[in-house]
Amino acid sequence: MLLSLSIWVPIIGALAVMTTGRDKNSNLTRWIALIAAVAGFLVTIPLYTGFDPSSAALQFVENVPWIERYKIGYYLGVDGISMWFVLLNSFTTILVVIAGWVVIEKQPAQYFAAFLIMSGLINGAFAAADAMLFYVFFEAMLIPMYLIIGIWGGPNRLYAAIKFFLYTLLGSLLMLVALIYLYKATGGSFSIADFHKVPLAKTPQILLFVAFFLAFAVKVPMWPVHTWLPDAHVEAPTGGSVILAAITLKLGAYGFLRFILPIVPDASILLAPFIVTISLIAIVYIGFVALIQTDMKKLVAYSSISHMGFVTLGFFLFVGRQGSALGIEGGLMQMISHGFVSAAMFLCIGVMYDRLHSRNIADYGGVANVMPKFAALMMLFGMANAGLPGTSGFIGEFTVTLAAVKQGMFWTAACAGLALILGAAYTLWMYKRVIFGDIGNDHVAEMKDVSPREFWMLMLVAACVLGMGLYPAPFTEVMHKSVDALLLHVSHSKL
Repeated sequence: MLLSLSIWVPIIGALAVMTTGRDKNSNLTRWIALIAAVAGFLVTIPLYTGFDPSSAALQFVENVPWIERYKIGYYLGVDGISMWFVLLNSFTTILVVIAGWVVIEKQPAQYFAAFLIMSGLINGAFAAADAMLFYVFFEAMLIPMYLIIGIWGGPNRLYAAIKFFLYTLLGSLLMLVALIYLYKATGGSFSIADFHKVPLAKTPQILLFVAFFLAFAVKVPMWPVHTWLPDAHVEAPTGGSVILAAITLKLGAYGFLRFILPIVPDASILLAPFIVTISLIAIVYIGFVALIQTDMKKLVAYSSISHMGFVTLGFFLFVGRQGSALGIEGGLMQMISHGFVSAAMFLCIGVMYDRLHSRNIADYGGVANVMPKFAALMMLFGMANAGLPGTSGFIGEFTVTLAAVKQGMFWTAACAGLALILGAAYTLWMYKRVIFGDIGNDHVAEMKDVSPREFWMLMLVAACVLGMGLYPAPFTEVMHKSVDALLLHVSHSKL
């Protein structure tokens, strides 16, 4: 029941928000949206408190027949890999509602409703144990995101929205073909657990790998199919950027662990060097691309691609048939941490944008003189983005680099280490130009420090960033069994 509640509470909340209708009721709209977002988060907390970390099996399972003719079921369940992402998504939705509280004046009811529907659909995708159900949720969440970018985005929003939609849709269509093939191969089942068990020859495995890889690589996004992300981020409103960076990208990486590794283990091991290579290109090359950006949002968008490179790198650190449990857990930690840090960076940029209506680094300078509280908070998030020890940003990147060393991949670890230096370079250089120095722009001199709403919103994320950085055990302890079970499954050939 809990998983159904995590999906349907925000969606029903969205319908309630829609009933408030016109813009003149905007105050009521905001409060209903906030109550729905908080309720959506509260129903997910028992997933953590009631979770059994000693089991690798799916927990909180719900299985009801849906389309019986094709044996498609409303089949939900979470394990140590997916559980945290349901909580992260529900938590981020609260931040998005608070971030758009005053800023969204045009059609606030539709804006908040789109995010609440999005929250429910993403929870559904993380909890789905039926492949077709996963596909429905995976595709459906494109629609609210498309509307968010296309209606409330920047001047070039239509281009960005259509590019985002087409990229993701084309990738996903290949996944649909792969799912239908597996349905045939299993003798008529869409259960993801049945897909994991089905024996597959080498060629079908490679073809399935390519189909799934294109669907999930676009979502992560991995180099070279990453170009939609900077455009989408730049044009999206602050809330859209937060959800896109904090959650949507994670679904792509999650797909690697739920579909690619267990369904096609032999192809995964065969093609692991390819994934490691393009992950390292994303980490290093995109880090250099981030250095030259003049737009703050674009810089953080490119930094997201670079940070997500660590995730896919950690997942595919194979030596022979032996994967790295440390690498996969490091990748998962990086996903959760990136959810907090990237959300925080975009919220900070949103706070400045609301005052100056510019994202250009050159238009700022000396912000610390007029916004000291904000400058201190952004410093923390900038350090976390650069991977400072004691912040969540360090945990994932350090663990993945350590896993590469333990696997004997010294040069891989060296390249990953270079990314930490690059991360510090582009983040701190941006911070220096925006926050420090003399006030060069009269409009900056008129900026007011963070309001109580903005302060508590950023403090909430700051607590998560520091909490996870200083004490990562609650996040890691639930993963161990599920990750070990996954690697054991991958170590057995299907040929």
